[in-house]
Parts: sequence; structure tokens; C-alpha cells
Amino acid sequence: MAQLDVQSKLAILADAAKYDASCASSGTAKRSSAGQKDGIGSTEGMGICHAYAPDGRCISLLKILLTNSCIFDCHYCINRKSANVRRARFSAKEVVDLTLSFYRRNYIEGLFLSSGIIRSSDYTMEQLVEVARSLREDHGFRGYIHLKTIPDADPLLLEAAGRHADRLSINVELPTVAGLTRLAPEKSAVRIEGAMAGLRHAIDDGRDATRRYKSAPGFAPAGQSTQMIVGADAATDRDIVGRASTLYDRYRLRRVYYSAFSPIPDASAVLPLQRPPLMREHRLYQSDWMMRFYDYKPEEVAAAADPATGMLPLDIDPKLAWALRFRERFPVDVNRAPREALLRVPGLGVKAVDGIIAARRWRRLRLEDVGRLTRSIAKLRAFLITEDWRPVALAERADPLPTAKPKREQLELFAA
Repeated sequence: MAQLDVQSKLAILADAAKYDASCASSGTAKRSSAGQKDGIGSTEGMGICHAYAPDGRCISLLKILLTNSCIFDCHYCINRKSANVRRARFSAKEVVDLTLSFYRRNYIEGLFLSSGIIRSSDYTMEQLVEVARSLREDHGFRGYIHLKTIPDADPLLLEAAGRHADRLSINVELPTVAGLTRLAPEKSAVRIEGAMAGLRHAIDDGRDATRRYKSAPGFAPAGQSTQMIVGADAATDRDIVGRASTLYDRYRLRRVYYSAFSPIPDASAVLPLQRPPLMREHRLYQSDWMMRFYDYKPEEVAAAADPATGMLPLDIDPKLAWALRFRERFPVDVNRAPREALLRVPGLGVKAVDGIIAARRWRRLRLEDVGRLTRSIAKLRAFLITEDWRPVALAERADPLPTAKPKREQLELFAA
């Protein structure tokens, strides 16, 4: 590997990290070095600074790989062994120095660190842990650290990672075992889920210990997350929703992130010729939101998908698709309906529903009252009954999509 300066390495390894979607920083413990004799950084206030890549992906300001060299040859990965890309590798000290340097300049408020596999899983994991250890112990860094861990690594190394990092994540890679076997034959679904189960137990034990003893060391206070690639195999949206629900239940994940397969340079011949529309990734995030905040069951979200193809519609959001499929549940009376029914109304979020429930204790709500709590009452009126408004029964309407916009097609940026 040619000798590169730090700036050249940063250009290569920050660009390679943009395919990791799981960079959110929510849920960790509050820490601040204010008033402390030693230490630098904080997880309070504005939290992690985020930027958005031109393709809409969220990236943190120091989101890098330790190296983009890898001994694995996963077909969908830009860093796979057979990919013709420029390689680079940071030392642990270089990552530590970069993190502190960027933080002192107020460019970042945390670190997201992932890596390709070099030499062995244990050796790579040791390097990742050394970065987090040095930041915490040698420099008193109190900012956010998210480590992407390696499921094949020694459990003792994963335990060491959890002592220093706020969040750990293990990529489940693909929604189905068949897809993983075909596109990443060197990885094992059993080993991946075994590592996720180990992290869940360690996180639970750590939380129990900190509740009992103030001096007990914390373990990954922001929990664990995972990421799966969408569109590289034949999994339908219905399959993906079911898989995500299982992961949430089994391993108490904080988040499941979705990453639409990208046409990486020199793509493997076994991959689809076309990438999936990014809107598909967006619809899956919306379905994930429905399960986590609106109390939809996975089978209810799956019912919003097309019965023949198992895919969620791209032209309307899955909450609206579900409402149109189950029209007999609407319209909902805002002055009498329980919170669970109001949360099913397309366009009403958790904050608006809580506002409706609080306001109706004092008066019967009119359409304009609901309009003050939402962005657009036009989208909602077909689904609501208020003191002064009763729509034509949605179940009897002839037009199937009263609020749907004309179907849009995502164009290729560099199409001829």
C-alpha cells in the first residue's frame, strides 16, 4: 500500500464510510466536561452535528473507516477484497488525533468508526477498541463514540468496546439468510445474531449494575443498532418489515437502519443491474416509525404492501396506504376517539394527537382547531369528524386515493 499522508487517507476513508447509514446519536447518557479538571467533549446541548450527502444520506462530520482494506469479498460492499478501489489505513493514534483536532475546532461532536477486516476479526476489533480506549482514558474525551463492531471478534473485545463506546452496532447485512449466503458467503447469520444476543445481555447486565451501584461502569448506554441493505437481493418490503420487527424483539435494538443498495464502482455481476429507488428506503423508514411510535403491529404494516408483490407503494406513505386499505376504520371522531385510533389517521403525528387529547378536555374541537396542530388539514379532512365537519364516508368513495398525488418517477442524475 502506497504511503499516504493523513489528509489523503481522510479523503479516502471518509468517502468509503458514507455507505454506513447508522450514524444517529440518540439515546446515550448525558456527559459534560464542564467544571471538570480534566476531559474534553460533551454529549449534551446540540448533540452530534450531522451533514447530508448529495444523495440524501445522513453523515456525521467525522464518520470514517479505520481502513477500507478487507479480507472478505461481500458482493455488495465497495470495500470487498476484489473491488478496484484506492486503499488506505489509519493507525489508531491517527484516528485519535483527528477526532481531538476536529473536536477542538468545533467541527464535530463525536466519532463514528467502522472498518474493513484486516488480518483477522480479533486484530481489527483490537484496533477499534484501542481508539475508543485512548480517547476515553488517555485524553478524557466525553463526547459520543459509536463503534461498528465485528461479530466474529472475541466476546472479551466486544465487552471492552462497550465499556468505552456509547453505541455499538453489528450489521445484519441482508434481510434474509438466503441473501446473506449468496452475497456474503464468508459471513454467517448465526454468528451475527449470536453476537447481537451477547451484546443485548451485556447491555442489560450493565444497566442493572448501574441501577444497583453508582460506581458500576456503564456499558453502551445508547444501546445497539444494526443496518440492512435493501434491494441487493430479492427480499420484499414485507420480508424486511418482518425481519426488522424480529430484531427489535429479540435483541432490543435501538434502531434498524436501511441502506438502499448503491451501484458501487466495478459492481459484482451477481448484483441487480439497477439500484432500488431511494424512495423505497424512505418508505421503509416510515414503516419502521409506524411500529416504534404509532403502535402498528408488523403484520399491519405488511398489510399496507401490495398483496401480489409484497412491496410498499412508493407514491404514498405506508400509513396512508394502510388507511385506504382499511377504510372501514375511518372517519375518526377527534372529540371521542381513543389515542390509538387518532394515531392511525394519516397526517396526524404523536405531537398533534397529544395536543388534540389535551385540548378536548376543555372544548369540543372544530376543523380549524385541528388545523392549527397539523401542517395541512386538507390531507386529514377525509379521515376526521369534528364538531363542524363530517366527510362523505371514506368507505363509500369511488376514487381510491383521495389525497394521493400523481405517481412520480425517480430520474437518473447522469442518464443520457
